[in-house]
Amino acid sequence: MIAKKIGKQRRHERIRKHVSGNPKRPRLSVYRSLNNVYAQIIDDTKGATLAAASTLDKEIKGTDGHKGNVEAAKKVGQLLAKKALAAGVKKVVFDRSGYRYHGSIKALAEGSREGGLEF
Repeated sequence: MIAKKIGKQRRHERIRKHVSGNPKRPRLSVYRSLNNVYAQIIDDTKGATLAAASTLDKEIKGTDGHKGNVEAAKKVGQLLAKKALAAGVKKVVFDRSGYRYHGSIKALAEGSREGGLEF
């Protein structure tokens, strides 16, 4: 278990060396727990969150089923894209935070692309 945590931390650090958000292309950061999926768009030069969405938001929380699955992640991506477009953000850099690009992480990315974000 400890080896998995260390491996994820190393992958995350390796990704963050190359991925950072700026005012033109903020960073879309993803966090996945066992029960929920969280995503936020961050401008790293200011250290400010421009938009955020998770399975705990009212729009998604009312639906039935497990909140850490692929369908819920896709809804989070679409909701995040809607909030980002309202904040004036269209292009982002995707930060998968050390997670493999499959399952709920891939669904979140595809949902945000369907919502209108470009990355």
